[in-house]
Amino acid sequence: MGLAEKLAEMGEQLFEREVANAPAMAATRQRAEVIQGKVRTALAGYAKATRPMAQLAVQVSDPRVDDKHLHAVQFDITRGRHQVIVTAKCKGVVTLVGPFKQGDEEGPCRRIDLEDDAAIEAGLEVVLLAFLEAAFAP
Repeated sequence: MGLAEKLAEMGEQLFEREVANAPAMAATRQRAEVIQGKVRTALAGYAKATRPMAQLAVQVSDPRVDDKHLHAVQFDITRGRHQVIVTAKCKGVVTLVGPFKQGDEEGPCRRIDLEDDAAIEAGLEVVLLAFLEAAFAP
């Protein structure tokens, strides 16, 4: 059996293993999109207040498969090297990571129940205010 056939066989095995997780991943992605919507709405007010001044711009990525965890979805909030990562995991938690500088150690981390809207909102408030303070420190 050649390399292409071995990789195709591995792909089939992984697909069979992961197909059962597809509904949970879809639900997790949907939840991540809701949380990302809250962030975009909050940052729209910030952007309006900064009238938009280029050096004060903040970027929010689209949700995607998480960089580290197989059964999770993440999106990022960035300004230059400053970053916050929001990771929604199929096991029912959302992790707010940061703020931190890319290239430095990630953290701090806040783990919140994925369905606890009030706790997520409060966590986002703390993390986003700290992010803006760090990203725009003189």
